[in-house]
Amino acid sequence: MNMEVLEPGLLTTVQDCGRHGYRHLGVGQSGVLDSFSAAVANILVGNSPGSPLLEMTLRGPVVRFSVPVRIAICGAGIDAHCGDLVLPLWRRIDLAADSTLRFGACRSGARAYLAVNGGFEINPRLGSASTDLRAGFPGLAGRQLQAGDRVRLAHGLRPDCAEPRIARSWANPSPELDLKEPALVRLLPGSDQLADGDVLHATAWTIGSASNRQGLRLSGASLRLRQPREAISEPVMPGTLQLPADGNPILLLADAQTHGGYPRIGHSIRADWPRLAQLRPGERVYFVPCTLEQAASLWRSQQQGLARLAIAVSQADQA
Repeated sequence: MNMEVLEPGLLTTVQDCGRHGYRHLGVGQSGVLDSFSAAVANILVGNSPGSPLLEMTLRGPVVRFSVPVRIAICGAGIDAHCGDLVLPLWRRIDLAADSTLRFGACRSGARAYLAVNGGFEINPRLGSASTDLRAGFPGLAGRQLQAGDRVRLAHGLRPDCAEPRIARSWANPSPELDLKEPALVRLLPGSDQLADGDVLHATAWTIGSASNRQGLRLSGASLRLRQPREAISEPVMPGTLQLPADGNPILLLADAQTHGGYPRIGHSIRADWPRLAQLRPGERVYFVPCTLEQAASLWRSQQQGLARLAIAVSQADQA
């Protein structure tokens, strides 16, 4: 019951919802960058939203399944084929045994997710199967997928089909994952105040080529603190907007370090993290001021939408 990797893609890793409760020990969160798309993919195939799946960055892999599988592909607008058949996103798809699934480039967005019914059988570390590339655990030996890897599939539904079977119903990612550019991301105020806070929200920030799973490097106007201070290492987490000495901010993502000395000038709300995960080098983002009350309401709304989707999928399976 294996999935064989024929071509690895640009950066393909096993991820789940991340490891939590260890930041005081210096262990980062890791996990999927676009939690919304990953959750939808898992729900469509009948998994719990946080089950292990594949995160594919900019260009996906080529994989072959030795058994029939039920899959879903969500997130970035990635090209996906099974033989000559073009596979749609945001739908449940059944594949026969010995099917080869070939992914191409992401036409829009940066990260796509492949969920398989039952998930992947990965030994967890500190409560998570997520790949932490810097720490080297766990995922598949703590690294990205390579050609020749065989990933064991966990126990799950094995559909009975001789050719691909695509569900007629599909999940609508709008408005949670609007990939239009420039992106609008809501920002909570930080603990460090800028000399001119309006510049932060009036500037179109460009995503730098050095961005990765740890953070997005932004360029635009040069920012300055109202009162410069001595660099003191303080807690940071995904979503924290830091200001290095060169005035170009860094927005931390899932692989963020646990502490940092750069001033903290803002924090992106959790409901907008999926949109941040889909930003590509050269694309632009605007920051919009937000309150704690608005942030909490938007997060609840997003989670309620996922819960409604899970109920709908469950009822459809029982019909």
